[in-house]
Amino acid sequence: MKTLFKFSALLVLTIILTASQVYGQKVKPSESGYASVNGIKVYYEVYGSGKPIVLLHGAFMTIDMNWGELIPELSKNRKVIALELQGHGHSPFSERKLSHGILASDVTKVMDYLKIDKADVVGYSFGGEVAYQLAIQSPERLNKLVIISSTYKTSGWLPEVNKAFEGMKPDLFTNSPLHTAYNAVAPDKTKWTKFLEQMIASAGKPFDLGDDHISKIPAPVLIIAGDNDGLDKTELSKTYKLLGGDVFADMGAMPKSQLAIAPGQTHVSLMMQTTMILNYLNGFLK
Repeated sequence: MKTLFKFSALLVLTIILTASQVYGQKVKPSESGYASVNGIKVYYEVYGSGKPIVLLHGAFMTIDMNWGELIPELSKNRKVIALELQGHGHSPFSERKLSHGILASDVTKVMDYLKIDKADVVGYSFGGEVAYQLAIQSPERLNKLVIISSTYKTSGWLPEVNKAFEGMKPDLFTNSPLHTAYNAVAPDKTKWTKFLEQMIASAGKPFDLGDDHISKIPAPVLIIAGDNDGLDKTELSKTYKLLGGDVFADMGAMPKSQLAIAPGQTHVSLMMQTTMILNYLNGFLK
């Protein structure tokens, strides 16, 4: 148990130290506010103009902390819509049960609120799980899908990552940059511990959105992963096959989906590679 606790603490420490390095947005939204969806309020920010792209952040993060370096570049020629999912950042804490299905529905209802019929969707980590679910239950709302360092099932992570989730405790986050970012924008700072407990409990429950559902996603999908980001690369290869990839394209057509494995990158450091990720996005979403 001590070993598990140390591993969990190390994982959280890595996240909070590196997260503090990517924090800091350099542009202001043209529009921001709350959309009332599915019994809760979801905070959103809009930047730029052009073809819409929706950004879904990782667990415990805010828009600024996750996307602060990418938004200024993406918004030069795109309409960027960034959300803060249930209980995150500006979005109030709710006792409503967390589920991929409900969170994905929140996203589409925010799109409805902003009068966006279809968009490219980019999800990182926890946000990638929600993005996968959105592609399954509302495929008509997507143009293209980008999944960054995420999976659609518990077994998509390495065993030690799942063990770390099991060992997480709210006090590991106390006075962290994540805590500071939450306090800076949360409508009720006293909900911090409840929010952590809710997220940790959700992360500890096994989930699987289904191989069959993934194989039927009609939108082109770009998967971006770090070579040492905690994802099981054998499972990731299977995912790419389900999406029509891993073929001998010299003897036939290129698949519509793509896979990018970034060398020398972890789950957190991957999001710090702004230029690299931007190049991948621009190439895939053109």
